[in-house]
Amino acid sequence: MLPAAGGEDEEKWLAEGIAGLQQNAFYMHRSLDSNNLRDALKYSAQMLSELRTSRLSPHKYYELYMRAFDELRKLEMFFKEETMKGCSVIDLYELVQHAGNILPRLYLLCTVGSVYIKSKEAPAKDILKDLVEMCRGIQHPVRGLFLRSYLSQISKDKLPDIGSEYEGDSDSFIDAVEFVLQNFTEMNKLWVRMQHQGPAREKEKREKERSELRDLVGKNLHVLSQIDGIDLDMYKDTVLPRVLEQVVNCKDEIAQHYLMDCIIQVFPDEYHLQTLEILLGACPQLQPTVDIMIVLSQLMDRLSIYAASSAEILPEFLQVEAFAKLSNAIGKYSPVADFSLRPLAGQLATKLISPDQPAGPRPDGAAHRSGALASYPSPRR
Repeated sequence: MLPAAGGEDEEKWLAEGIAGLQQNAFYMHRSLDSNNLRDALKYSAQMLSELRTSRLSPHKYYELYMRAFDELRKLEMFFKEETMKGCSVIDLYELVQHAGNILPRLYLLCTVGSVYIKSKEAPAKDILKDLVEMCRGIQHPVRGLFLRSYLSQISKDKLPDIGSEYEGDSDSFIDAVEFVLQNFTEMNKLWVRMQHQGPAREKEKREKERSELRDLVGKNLHVLSQIDGIDLDMYKDTVLPRVLEQVVNCKDEIAQHYLMDCIIQVFPDEYHLQTLEILLGACPQLQPTVDIMIVLSQLMDRLSIYAASSAEILPEFLQVEAFAKLSNAIGKYSPVADFSLRPLAGQLATKLISPDQPAGPRPDGAAHRSGALASYPSPRR
C-alpha cells in the first residue's frame, strides 16, 4: 500500500510527477513535429513512466493520470495521421512493444490498438482480446485499475457490437461481451485486493481510497448495459450469472454492496423483472455485513416506478409473481419488518391490483442511494 505521508509530501510528489511528465511531453511533441517517430516513442514512454509511482493516493494519482491521458489523446491522433500517410499500423503495434518498462508499454499498446481497430486491418475482437490479456501484466491495484480504465475508455466505441462498424461475423457481439466481462472481473479483483494490503490500523484509509476508485470498476457494467447484442436471454443466461459470480466470489462487503447497486441501476427494468429470482438468489450469498435491506429497497424502488409507468407491463409483474418474491425476501431478511420498505411494497401491490390508481410518494427509506445512481446515465430501454 501507499507509504504514510503528510499532505505536503504528497503535493510535492505530485508536483514532481507532473513536472517530469510535462518535460517528457514537451520533447515528445517536438519529436512529433519533426516526424521523428522513434524519439517520440522514447519520450512518450519516459512520460508514462511517471505513472509507475506508488507514492500517491488514488485521488492524486488520478490528477497525474489525467495529464497523461490528455497527452495520449494527442499521440493517438499522430498515430492515426501516420497511418493515413502510409505507415503500417501493424508495424506501429509491434514497435511500441519494445518499450523497456511494462506499464508505459501497455499504455502505448492500448493507444496504437485503438488506431489498429479503426484501421480495420484486423478484427476488433482479436485486438481487444490481445489487449485485455496483456494488461494482466500489471498487478499493482491502483496502477492496474487506471490502466484497465484507459483500455475501457479507448475501446468502448470500438466494440464489435451488433450494428457497429466493427461488427465481424454474426456472433462477434459475444466477443464484445466477453471482453467487457473479463476487464470487469480483473478490475474488481484489483479493487478488492487494495483492502488486504497494509496494516490494520489503516483500514479506514484504505476504504476511503477504494471508495474513490469504485466508479472505475462500475463503469464496466454501464458499458455492458449499452451493448445492443445483449437481449434478455443472453442477459439471463450469461451476463447476469457471470457478474453475480464475481460479486459473490470476491467476498468483499464494499464491492458487493456497490456492485449490487450498479446492477440494479444500469440494466433495464424489464430485465430485472424477468431475472428477479436470480438476483434475489444471490442475496443470501453476500457477506453477512452487507445490508441486504438496502439492496432490496433499491430494487423495489426501480420496480415500483416501472410498474407505475404503464398499465401494459403490469401483467408481466403478475406472471413472474414479483410481489410475492419480493415480500418473501423482505420477510426473510427482516423478520420484524422494515417499515421503510412496507409502504413501498404496498404501493407496488396496489399498482398490480388497481393499475388506474396513481402511485403514492416514495417513502424516505426508498430514496437511499449509494454513489452508483449519480455515476451512471439512465439504463438503456
